This record gives sequence, C-alpha cells and structure tokens, in this order.
Amino acid sequence: MSHPEREIRKGRGAQSRQANRFEALQEQPLEDFLEHQRISGESEKVRTGYLRVHPKTIVNKVTSPDVGMSYSMNPYQGCEHGCVYCYARNSHEYWGYGPGLDFESKILVKENAPALLDRFLKRRSWKAAPIVLSGNTDCYQPAEREFGVTRACLEIFHRYRHPVGIITKNALVLRDMDLLTELHADGLVGVNISVTSLDESTRRLLEPRTASIAKRLETIRKLSDAGIPVNAMLAPIIPGINSHEVMDMARAVADAGARSFGFTVVRLNGAIAGIFTEWLHRAMPDRAGKILSQIRACHGGSLNDSRFGIRNKGEGAVASQIHQLAAIARKKYFAGRKFPELNTSLHAAHKSGQWELF
Repeated sequence: MSHPEREIRKGRGAQSRQANRFEALQEQPLEDFLEHQRISGESEKVRTGYLRVHPKTIVNKVTSPDVGMSYSMNPYQGCEHGCVYCYARNSHEYWGYGPGLDFESKILVKENAPALLDRFLKRRSWKAAPIVLSGNTDCYQPAEREFGVTRACLEIFHRYRHPVGIITKNALVLRDMDLLTELHADGLVGVNISVTSLDESTRRLLEPRTASIAKRLETIRKLSDAGIPVNAMLAPIIPGINSHEVMDMARAVADAGARSFGFTVVRLNGAIAGIFTEWLHRAMPDRAGKILSQIRACHGGSLNDSRFGIRNKGEGAVASQIHQLAAIARKKYFAGRKFPELNTSLHAAHKSGQWELF
C-alpha cells in the first residue's frame, strides 16, 4: 500500500475519512483527485458537528479482563480530541459513522445520560460499585463546555453518594472542582489524567485538540493539592515515539502529586491500523517504517492484537524494555504511594436520593 507524502491535516488526528465497515457501499477518493486538492488548495474543511441522541441505557458492564474497571459510562460518542491512536474509533462504526475524521467531527451528545443514570442508581437490585466516566470517549472533551452532561452526571453521583472514577486528558475537569471536592470528602472519587508525552510538539501531532502538557501537569497538581487522588495514565506507550520518555513522564507526574501511574503498549486494532499508518507517513515519514516495525515486534508481528492478557501489555524485547522502565519508575518515584479504593458503603442509605432514617 502506497502512502504519498502530503502535508499533515492540522488540528486533526485522522487524515482522511474512513469507510464504515458495515456499509454495503464504500466511497474511496482517487489519489489523483487528492493531489488536485492539495495543489489547488481545495482540501476539504472538516468542521465539528453535534448530534443529540437519546440512548436507552448509559451504564455499561465491562467484561474485558484487561481493563481496570467493572462499569463505565460515556456521556459522548465520538471525541473531538482527535487522538490518532484511539481504540474508541472503531466503536463509531456501530453508530453508522466512520472511524476516521467522522469520529472526531461527528459528536453524539447523550442528553438523557443524567436521567438514565439517576434511574440506574435507584434500582433496588443495584449494589454500589465504581462507575467510570469515559471508558471509551473523553467526558471532558470540548462538547462538555456547551452541553454540561458530565457535570450533571457528577451531581447525580453526589446526590446518591455513589463512587465514580474519571478518565480525561482535558483540564476542563478543574471546572468541577466544587463537586469533586464534595465527592472526595466521602471517598467517592478518583481521577485518571492521561499524559502521553512531555514534548509539546509530539502532543500536538498525536493528540491535536487536547490540553497542553503543562495544563495536564497543572491539573494533576491542583487536584492533588485538594486531596483528590490522581492516577496518571502514561498511555499508550508507542515505541519510537514516546517510549524513551517513560522515566521522565513518571517523574513529572509524581512531582505533580499523582499517587500512581499505569501504562499500556499501543495496539492498532481494526480500522486504527490504517488510520495510524496514514498519519505516521505524513507526520513522521522518515521514521514511519521503524516505528511500525517496533509496534509489530510487540504484538507477534502484527499491528493488531486482540489477545486478552497480552494485547495491552505487549510481548517481546521492545515491550519488555518498556515494562522494565516502568518498574524502575515505580520504585524510584512512587514508593509509599497508593491510589485508594473508592467508598461503596454510603450508596445504599442514599438510594432514594436522601438519607434514609427508617
């Protein structure tokens, strides 16, 4: 497969629209037409659009043994952050859209998420277990500024004194410091902040519409100063791009106050392999071959890896080196630190929305 060198599309991770694999008919632009667009300056402008949707359920049971959560919920489908490696891109196809530019420009807003969550937490059969906001797409992506679905859900969690985890790479989480502080007073919240590089130029290429590295470290520091437990997600580690930064990233998040860190080795399942490869040949054409070769070395010679227990860890010499660096970083920078378990004991008494005295 050829990858003609063209300028990278600024402000976006995916460099083109990708066909939905479930569609019977697929559209594929010819290379000569794309070249005409490049020369004539007629390249397609991609604008973000929001579509209000009303799903029937919002809390998802997580069955994968590789994911450190049992339940998750996502106020938004699709993510404007545009991280080129994002595994959630594949899920956009189930909504009828493509995993490429569609994923980061056609954002589905689940307006009824707070009402669905309210109904779920009042179920008599439900026994409290941490529910994580953003198991798939970021709950603090730019759409949250306009729609506020995430904040409304946090208010529900607080009303019912129910434990909630948050995963984000956006400093917008600090907007809700009032709610987070109240939740933390009862041991009900933990925040996971994603840090993928300390190099801002790398961050802009990998994650074009996310908060800057300085903002993310500041977010960790402010949350930690307020006592709110923070776990840093150094993920994904991509050989040849950010793998050399493991120690430096671990030290930086530790200095900012993170209590722990986790990491994954990049895997490019489904449509992500093609999206990432196209991006890589535009963003880093001189290193593309070597980087792809090292990723394959972590996954049995393939960019794709679906094996439970291995897919997020990788295997082989390259992956082993990453794991060794992480082990050294934990021993050097996180000795004596621990991310706490969230409190599940209060919800039963607040299931009606108020303290039950009788």
